[in-house]
Amino acid sequence: MEGLQKLLYIMAALRDPGQGCPWDRAQDFESIAGFTLQEVHELIDAIERGDMEGLCDELGDLLFHIAFYAHMASEAGYFDFNRIVNQLNQKLERRHPHVFGNVSIDNIQTQTRLWETLKREERQGRAPERNPDHSLLDGIGTAMPGILRAEKLQERAASIGFDWPDPEPVFNKVEEELNELRRAVKNDEPGAEIMSELGDLLFACVNLARHIHMDAEMAIRKANRKFETRFRYIEQQIAGSGKQIEKSSLEELDRLWEEAKKREV
Repeated sequence: MEGLQKLLYIMAALRDPGQGCPWDRAQDFESIAGFTLQEVHELIDAIERGDMEGLCDELGDLLFHIAFYAHMASEAGYFDFNRIVNQLNQKLERRHPHVFGNVSIDNIQTQTRLWETLKREERQGRAPERNPDHSLLDGIGTAMPGILRAEKLQERAASIGFDWPDPEPVFNKVEEELNELRRAVKNDEPGAEIMSELGDLLFACVNLARHIHMDAEMAIRKANRKFETRFRYIEQQIAGSGKQIEKSSLEELDRLWEEAKKREV
């Protein structure tokens, strides 16, 4: 705990009104939120690259942000770092009764259902009494990336049984939404309608990923990295032949793309 205490000491020094850092003193919750999101992305990037030293560094940066938020909250009288940790400890114990209590759980699926049940009970406990606008979907942040929010909405609805029983009907739903999008484009329907159909297709794809136990966000990130790797190969091959990629034919680019795919096997 010595290292953590030093971190909190450094954070207090940075925010000191008299001798602290001008930049750190000028920040508030909103001003550093974007930096926090950037740090999370850099952390995920380190994981995907298998860079454990980078991961260690990025985790430290993220921990600094947590200390930053906690100190600003303490200054305003909202809460402090200790309360964050204590509430987290209580939550973890409460949501793992099979570890810290007498509940027996045999598999991951049962644990997942219990987790969602406990979370729902916690939300109901926080909900204002007799609030007619209270919804099961309350608390799912609107600032989340679209794919992640779609997954959370689907999981929340599934927690009370509003879900497909298995992946097969979800495959059918994806095909249905794809056909509706194709029809909207073919009929030259208004952009807003095509956008709506495209959104339905993406939502169905996220649902499919959930049903086959895949992380949709990680899947698209891996697809992005795969595309980048293949395209960089094309650029390198074109440059090595003394040509300009802008003047290369589509047939040549396709041939190099297939070469790049074969190199992955």
